[in-house]
Amino acid sequence: MTHQEAGEHLLKQAEVLADKITEKQYALQPDLMQRFGENGRMRTKQDSLYSLNYLAESVLVKSPNLFTHYISWLKVLLAGYNVSTEDLAINLNLIKQTVEEEFDNPSKALVLDYLDTGILRMEQAETLPGYINDAMPYGVAARSYLRALLDSDRKEAARIIDAQLKDGAAIRDMYRYIFQPVQYEIGRLWQHNRISVGQEHFCTAATQAIISRLYPRWLTDAGQEKKMVAACVGSEQHEIGLRMLTDVFEMEGWDTYYLGANVPNGSIVEAIERHRGDVVAISVTMTYHLHLAKELIQFIRNHPETAHVKIMVGGYPFNIDPDLWRTIGADGYAPGADEAVEVAEYLLTQPSFVHDMGRIRD
Repeated sequence: MTHQEAGEHLLKQAEVLADKITEKQYALQPDLMQRFGENGRMRTKQDSLYSLNYLAESVLVKSPNLFTHYISWLKVLLAGYNVSTEDLAINLNLIKQTVEEEFDNPSKALVLDYLDTGILRMEQAETLPGYINDAMPYGVAARSYLRALLDSDRKEAARIIDAQLKDGAAIRDMYRYIFQPVQYEIGRLWQHNRISVGQEHFCTAATQAIISRLYPRWLTDAGQEKKMVAACVGSEQHEIGLRMLTDVFEMEGWDTYYLGANVPNGSIVEAIERHRGDVVAISVTMTYHLHLAKELIQFIRNHPETAHVKIMVGGYPFNIDPDLWRTIGADGYAPGADEAVEVAEYLLTQPSFVHDMGRIRD
């Protein structure tokens, strides 16, 4: 329990520690006020708090890779806002100093070891290749679709999808080869500060609207025996991936119940009971929500009416650490919708099955 106790303790102290780190950084670098103003001070505290939360979750689930990947991501993101690698290095070292001075926990050395891995990662060059190229299936169409979204031309984006379907493309291929990689690319562009949050939201909303237009083409009222309940943990705002996953399950003959985000654990259990779910799909995008996923899984397991349900997880943290699903108590994991269908089918019939891309609990 050493890792879990240390991670949970750090989560509780993160807010206070972030305040102290911010004060130290602005005392050490008074030019930050001229460069970024009072708003910059608030952003420094927020970034310090995020780093502490990511660090805590990484320790809690025994996965240093989660923290080092976060540092790589953060370095690229902050560069787009004129925050230098030196600024970030100073912040991380102040986090280390403050944890050494203020974090009262027997496992402090363990936390500092994880933090040191992130500081070392700062020295490495970062490369983030794009998610779209013309050689991939529907690559040219995906690039055109992305360009239409970035031009705020939702009608053109819809026309591109309609043209592909008219030429014989399968709707499921539109999900796999256009909607999914384009969403990943939009996230990458935002990280590089090449598009704004507003543009990112518009692109996501436009894709959701286009997906909705496709429902009459494939939704049926046929009886479906296998049932899945799907939910995002906590206040996750990145819901479109889970929405697309439930659509793919529907296309494969499952009956799905998408609950979205901000749903209390008790309400999720109630939904599993009411819909007689066979499988629960839990999505986690932000690493600092992993403890919430772990709590939800335990809550489902502890309820006598839902203890039997198979639980799948997916999302960014699990793609970084493919064995993470075991640590938080899930039955299986898959990196994408197509793999998830296969894993879910095996979860219901062969609980000990292990798949190359998606994995099942032994």
